[in-house]
Amino acid sequence: MAKPYKGPERRKDHSLRIRRYRRLLEVTRTLSSTLDLPHLLRNIIESARELTDTEAVSIMLMDASTGQLRFEAITNKDDAAAMERIPVPIEGSIAGTIFTTAKPLIIADAASDPRHFRKVDNTITFVTRSILGAPLISKEKPIGVLQVLNKMKGSFTQDDVEILEALATQAAVAIVNARLFQQSDLIAEMVHELRTPLTSISACGQLLLRPGLPPDKRDEVAQVIQNETARLAAMTTDFLDLARLESGRAHFEREPFDMDLLCRECINIVTPQAAHRGVEIHFPASQPAAPKVNGDRSKIKQVVLNLLTNAIKYNRENGQIYVAMALSEGAVKVSVRDTGRGIPAEALPRMFEKFYRVPDSEGYTQGTGLGLAIAKRIVETHGGEMSLESEQDVGTTFCFTLPLDL
Repeated sequence: MAKPYKGPERRKDHSLRIRRYRRLLEVTRTLSSTLDLPHLLRNIIESARELTDTEAVSIMLMDASTGQLRFEAITNKDDAAAMERIPVPIEGSIAGTIFTTAKPLIIADAASDPRHFRKVDNTITFVTRSILGAPLISKEKPIGVLQVLNKMKGSFTQDDVEILEALATQAAVAIVNARLFQQSDLIAEMVHELRTPLTSISACGQLLLRPGLPPDKRDEVAQVIQNETARLAAMTTDFLDLARLESGRAHFEREPFDMDLLCRECINIVTPQAAHRGVEIHFPASQPAAPKVNGDRSKIKQVVLNLLTNAIKYNRENGQIYVAMALSEGAVKVSVRDTGRGIPAEALPRMFEKFYRVPDSEGYTQGTGLGLAIAKRIVETHGGEMSLESEQDVGTTFCFTLPLDL
């Protein structure tokens, strides 16, 4: 009996399906070995676009603090900052439907679907024609949504659904593992750092139990306990901030604000601290007229305050601090320069590492070692960059840039 004839189109489709699943296996092996969350998310969206032959891809994860979905990664990096400030409601949105039903969904004509969340298209001037979405599920609980937009040729097929659902399954596991790794790694570092002040407090407690301890020594020991307790409180606060930033759970409010006014506000806050050490802070009364910065004002304020307080702490007595602003290629650049002792060249590459502190042989005030890591992460989340320059016995300059609200 003759076998039924399989035309070239069927053989071509079968061959394409085999190639896609082979590629999917390669991708899942890569995802399972990636523990850096930003790099992992980038791998997922690039792989999803390749496997489904689509124009754009996005990953939205549930923000437990707001009960809404938030964009964590999109194909076009230039639109990332704008997308991050757009929360997607669970009720009445396509992504929300995929999340709550925990099932994939094809929308052949997004414009005619009342659930289409048009705020995204309007913000980044993108036209969504068709959507295929799959839930990101970990331990039978949805954590987000993986969406591919605008099939390049034809319409979404059942093969597309199956390939995206398979990728989403592996992606969810990889995302949870990356988050857990970041948290466990940070916790291990934190526990290690806590030992020093705890050991100091324990030793001081033992000294206070000695019956013959002179009053002046008792006061000195009590002061050490107070200082180390304050250090522990600051460290735990910084630790929580960094943990939220690294796990993607930090909530950023986006609104236009005046960077010049923010800098002046921060300078007023730290002026008493600077005056105590005789340090003068200079900020020109006339700054370049600039469009507003669009970002989380309170978190950028945290960055500026961190740089100013560091410039005071590590400055010389009666030293100087120079704050400046400049415009450059659609961004505002803020710099904080001090006249302190400077940073050794070998320490410069490590200044933004978690818990790193420059070896201190001169009794300068030490911080938690987290402030700069937090500041850098906040700036980068806003789409900016942070850098530093330093020369020993001359001083240090920290700079950061933020995109303007053009």
